[in-house]
Amino acid sequence: MCQANLFGLAQLQKVSEQTQIFKAAGVVGGATLLSRILGFLRDAVIAWFFGAGFYTDAFIAAFRIPNLLRRLFAEGALSSAFVPVFTEYLVHQGADEAHRLARSALRLLALILVTLSFAGILLAPQIVRVIAPGFVASAGKFALTVRLTRVLFPYIFFIGLTALCMGILNALGHFAAPALAPAFLNLAMISSVFLISPFMDEPIMGLALGVLMGGGLQLAFQFPFLFKKGLVFRRKTPRWHAGLKKILNLGPPFVLGGAVYQINVLVSTFWGSLLEEGSVTYLYFADRLVQFPLGIFAIATSTAVLPSFSRQAAAQDWPALKATFIQAVKMILFITIPATVGLVVLREPIVALLFQRGEFDAEASRLTAYALLYYGIGIWAFAGVRIVTALFFALQDTRTPLNTGLLSIGANIVLGIVLMGPLAHGGLALATSLASILNLGLLLSALKMKLGSLDWRSIARSAGRTVVAAGIMGLAVWGVGLIIIPSETGKLFGLFCGLMGSIVTGIGLFSAFSLFTCSPEFISILDEAKKVMIGKK
Repeated sequence: MCQANLFGLAQLQKVSEQTQIFKAAGVVGGATLLSRILGFLRDAVIAWFFGAGFYTDAFIAAFRIPNLLRRLFAEGALSSAFVPVFTEYLVHQGADEAHRLARSALRLLALILVTLSFAGILLAPQIVRVIAPGFVASAGKFALTVRLTRVLFPYIFFIGLTALCMGILNALGHFAAPALAPAFLNLAMISSVFLISPFMDEPIMGLALGVLMGGGLQLAFQFPFLFKKGLVFRRKTPRWHAGLKKILNLGPPFVLGGAVYQINVLVSTFWGSLLEEGSVTYLYFADRLVQFPLGIFAIATSTAVLPSFSRQAAAQDWPALKATFIQAVKMILFITIPATVGLVVLREPIVALLFQRGEFDAEASRLTAYALLYYGIGIWAFAGVRIVTALFFALQDTRTPLNTGLLSIGANIVLGIVLMGPLAHGGLALATSLASILNLGLLLSALKMKLGSLDWRSIARSAGRTVVAAGIMGLAVWGVGLIIIPSETGKLFGLFCGLMGSIVTGIGLFSAFSLFTCSPEFISILDEAKKVMIGKK
């Protein structure tokens, strides 16, 4: 039976919703993988050039607000408010009216973002006092953080407009350009370290200028693809489109409800600024590593599935909506649970390989891996929240994600206070993970009340099978790592080879176990991949 499922595709059938999601997630995931690799190269360059301490703490704190809004906007929260309404107009009133809504939204958002950028520049000292109160005790560090905040805040203008363009393209079925856009930010920041920073009185300021250049490139990259889809900005359109009212009513709750993880990370920065110097940097680099599987799998899947959810909700096709959701949850757990195990088991050599050089020494590497251990525990929950929240967004339910999110943020604040004493910055990472697990539990309970039965037993069986496979994989990777990963982290080539051997072993063992147990998720991935390959031929 298992072999028949794997190899029994006699002919290519009509492309299903699942296949469309698979293709879209593959495009977004592949582009995000490229961006994440460049992001790691960027962080390695920053760690090598600036180390972990005074300058990086100041830059990371200053970049927290713009970066928070980048993740909110570029990774889905703003699009989640726009896409369901835009899709509703596409389905019921046609492309011309939907395009009029898009042009009106872009103009209004540009005005809002210009105002927000000027406000951020003027209020930079107050912003720094709120997000990094521990810096106030060091006059030099506080002043530098304020200057960096003023340079970085206009990035919000570029990334906000980029995000809306991304939402338009995704709703129109184009995913590649939006997913590739973040690569331009990473390339600009890497270039700025070598081409601008050496010539600045304060080299870290060159990195901030690189952020602004990257934002401009991200926005400019979207325009040719929008034109190709027929969106002409110069056409006459009402200043206030009727659909804007609905988007604005949905927008703030959608953004806040979808931003819980990012707000919790911001809370960690707040508390981390009160701990020893470097704590903010350790948390930042650990979070960057967590963002690797989240970006490739969770964000890619939620981005790909939102238009499908929105179309099914607009058509009130509830059986199809439930089926799509169940498949998405099973798939995201199938991927992120082993990713969680692998990242936790291999955390120390991964951090050492990526960051330990130049000013970033072995102690900084150890303390970053310590934070990664506690962030890693919550990866599966971070990913699950993205999928469940996307479904609520498609249903245009603003209240539920907002309410559960506020409870999660409150729990994170309390847990951070309790855990930062005994566990230092690791306690802040653990608080974020526990708060995300709470948020996922609350969202699932609310979803059960809203949509009724969703075949939870099937989801539980799938998750249980994945946990067993990931556990076996984790033990094997740990054992192999003890043998082939060198204990001296300074030997980069040996470290790389040992890590690659351990990772390949883990992937091979997990795949073999999934094949042996006829895992429906594993078979589905193979079947959909085969359909895509046949389609290309």
